[in-house]
Amino acid sequence: MRNSIFITAILALCFISCKTDKKEPATTETIIENNVDVETTTSDTSSEIKITPIEHATMVLEYKNVVVYVDPVGGAEQFDGQKPPSIILVTDIHGDHFNEETLSGILGSAIKIIAPGAVAELLPKPLRDRTLVLNNSQNRDYTFDGVEINIEAVPMYNLREEALKFHEKGRGNGYILTMGGKRIYISGDTEDIPEMRNLKDIDMAFVCMNLPYTMNVESAASAVLDFKPKQVYPYHYRGQGGLSDVEKFKTIVNDKNDAIEVVQLDWYK
Repeated sequence: MRNSIFITAILALCFISCKTDKKEPATTETIIENNVDVETTTSDTSSEIKITPIEHATMVLEYKNVVVYVDPVGGAEQFDGQKPPSIILVTDIHGDHFNEETLSGILGSAIKIIAPGAVAELLPKPLRDRTLVLNNSQNRDYTFDGVEINIEAVPMYNLREEALKFHEKGRGNGYILTMGGKRIYISGDTEDIPEMRNLKDIDMAFVCMNLPYTMNVESAASAVLDFKPKQVYPYHYRGQGGLSDVEKFKTIVNDKNDAIEVVQLDWYK
């Protein structure tokens, strides 16, 4: 009888031990699956638009294999470590937006420079031959590596009497860049013009705010509250009096509409 009880106990212990051993691989497998899910989600950032602020009005936008340089100035070394451009946008003739040497140094195999006529007129023939002129209200469709892009030139100009000498209407371009299912507004040098206030369905807006050349933070905030982008990025905010108060801009916008996300990037390292 004692032997029977002892054998039964041994068998029970073996049974419990086997059940425990079976649970461990199941737990390990679940952890591995979860890690794979996380890695898949992380790698999917290629479907997002990446923004790299270079300085002031200069930036790099990336979507999948498409790389857009906006107002490249400061020399080719400013773009060390960046992917070569698929296309280059230039907004105006001023030195913080347009620099011939920088364009020559970075152009590479970029398909086109997109610029207003006033910029194209200043380019030497080799660069001018690579330039597509878009003036206000003109637009063009492109396809890069299967990615469809639309580029629309929109007005940028001054309203204040004392500032009319800086940016006359029709000379420079803002741009609306549509790619990856998003509409991206790049203001260039402008004040809170009616054409800005009447923009529709903007997902990402880069809005300038520096005196005396463009507008103050109150005017910029007022315009943003009118056209209601999903996200707004203050940029081009260094003026004669130093850097504009972008925190104040954010406060004005979000006190009136907290659905607009104000994103502050480091434009002045």
